[in-house]
Amino acid sequence: MRIVISEFISLDGVVQAPGGPDEDRDGGFGHGGWSHPFFDPEVVGGAFTDTLAGAEALLFGRRTWQTMAAAWPGRAGDPFADRMNSLPKYVVSGTLGEDRLTWEHTRLVPAADAMARIAELRATDGGDVVVMGSPTLVRGLLGEGLVDELRLIVMPVLLGGGKTIFPQDGGLRTLELVSVVTGSTGVNVCTYRPVTA
Repeated sequence: MRIVISEFISLDGVVQAPGGPDEDRDGGFGHGGWSHPFFDPEVVGGAFTDTLAGAEALLFGRRTWQTMAAAWPGRAGDPFADRMNSLPKYVVSGTLGEDRLTWEHTRLVPAADAMARIAELRATDGGDVVVMGSPTLVRGLLGEGLVDELRLIVMPVLLGGGKTIFPQDGGLRTLELVSVVTGSTGVNVCTYRPVTA
C-alpha cells in the first residue's frame, strides 16, 4: 500500500485548524478556518475527490480522528461522506481505548509501536492509505521515510506560526514535483513523491 498525505497548508507551512475557528487552538492559534476563502470547488474539491477515490483506508492521529468522527457519520447520504464513513480507518493513539472508537470501521493503532505497525500495513498489497490533518503523525511518517506521496493544497496565505507537518531533525529529503494544478483562488494543488537514491 502507499501512504499518501493530503493537507491544506499555508505558504509558511502551517496546517493547523484549516476547517474552523475552534478546530485547534493549541498554542493560542487564532486563525482557525483560514482555508475557507481559498476553497475552489473544482480544483480543491476535485483534489479531495481524486484522493478519496484511490483510498483503500484512512489513517489519523487521535485529535484529527476525533474531529472527523464527530463530523462525518452525521452526513450520511452525501457521496463524499458515505465514502469516508465506509472506508477502513486507523487511528494512532496512546489514550483512546477500543470502547471509544465510535466511528464505524475504525481500528486502533497503539502509539507505542505505531511506526512499526504502519510499516507493516504499508508492506501489504492494496491501494492508498490516506492521511489528512494529523500533523504529529505526519511528521513521524516523514521522519521514518514512510510517506509515498505528499498532496499539498497550498493556500496563498501566511499564518505567522502554528503546527506544521515537516520534521525539524535536520534531515535532507528530496522530493519530485509530479503535478501542479492552480485554482481560481490562487490555490496550488501540488503532488510530490520522494526521490529514491
